[in-house]
Amino acid sequence: MSSHHLTPDTQAILLLCASLGNSRDTYPQPLNLGEYHSLAKWLVTQKLRPADLLESSGQNLLQTCDLFNLDRLESLLARGMMLALAVEKWTSKGLWIVGRGDPDYPDRLRQKLGSHAPAFLYGVGDIRLLSQGGLAIVGSRNIDEEGIEYTSGVADNCARQGIQIVSGGARGVDTTAMLAAIAAGGNAVGILADSLAKAAVSGKYRSAIQEQRLTLVSAVDPQAGFNVGNAMGRNKYIYALSNYGLVVNADYNKGGTWAGAVELLKSEKSIPLFVKTDGKISPGNKQLIQLGANEFPPAPWHHNLEQRLQATIDAKTVKTEAIQCSLSFDGIDSPKNSADVEPIDSKVAKTTSPTNIYEAVLPLILSSLQQPADVKSLAAQLDVNHTQLQNWLKKAVDDGRVTKTTKPVKYVSKVRS
Repeated sequence: MSSHHLTPDTQAILLLCASLGNSRDTYPQPLNLGEYHSLAKWLVTQKLRPADLLESSGQNLLQTCDLFNLDRLESLLARGMMLALAVEKWTSKGLWIVGRGDPDYPDRLRQKLGSHAPAFLYGVGDIRLLSQGGLAIVGSRNIDEEGIEYTSGVADNCARQGIQIVSGGARGVDTTAMLAAIAAGGNAVGILADSLAKAAVSGKYRSAIQEQRLTLVSAVDPQAGFNVGNAMGRNKYIYALSNYGLVVNADYNKGGTWAGAVELLKSEKSIPLFVKTDGKISPGNKQLIQLGANEFPPAPWHHNLEQRLQATIDAKTVKTEAIQCSLSFDGIDSPKNSADVEPIDSKVAKTTSPTNIYEAVLPLILSSLQQPADVKSLAAQLDVNHTQLQNWLKKAVDDGRVTKTTKPVKYVSKVRS
């Protein structure tokens, strides 16, 4: 896309919402995202587009809008010279600007966030990377050597398997993940909360941006400094541009990583969230698991990482169904007749309902054994009694559903997902 071309709609949105290099407290105060959404809804009722507000006919209709102070709106729309100077400054640094109504605006943000999608984005690099999804890796700014090694290892393997890294660009986990990915020849997207203009010319990013393997974007002014509110707000953008999320470390009940993860777990349009459980586990990560997050697959991650992530999600779904089914055997929430019970997994279930607990949990066991595992680790993963699991595994081996290996003793499913 041309970095110098702004559509009329985007020009109008920038005039209404952008600080244009000034403090957002400077008069006239730009519209925040919620205010712009209200104005956008009014425009729809009037069958207008933002660009119409640049014309006299649209400005005349604006006289009938009672949502905001009219002087404020007119003063914002009169900032044409300021906008021209700001755009010249931004584009001289290689930045581009895209508005929510532009065809290049990432659909993922529109679809996942709706009215909460940013009205416009500033960026540098190949805008097409914003549509490629990937693994979001986030965590604390303060990271120890173990955390650095873990983050680098995940990002490096993702890059080698063609999985893009999406992160926030902050020091610590974010920067470590992005740099490890591009160092391994992969792609990365950074959603920054501040200082995009500075990052765009940084030596550590320059080559990857030029090679179209790194894209940096921000929903705040490219010159803006750090602001806690902006840092917290960009978390939802990180997850919206990803297929999966990984929290390396989170402080319990405080900080942006925790807040973003909890918000994601509550969202109806959420992506699967994983947390690091190898080695030292932060208190926040432990609590996120209690809230519904998944344990990230243990190392090594050399092959089929994305398949392992999906298998974890599938296994969790099957486990929930198996628990519900086992409760029905105990007379709890039992359906009126067995025909009402759907098979849990079409690859392994019979055409009729399971007739005992073993048949109910077998699909979960098989899903969890896509990679070889020992009894101890499998029992911990499934949160079941060690002795009971051994009995189920023995029967699964006898039934030809599972293979048992020796030296070391491990089990692996014969049914591949």
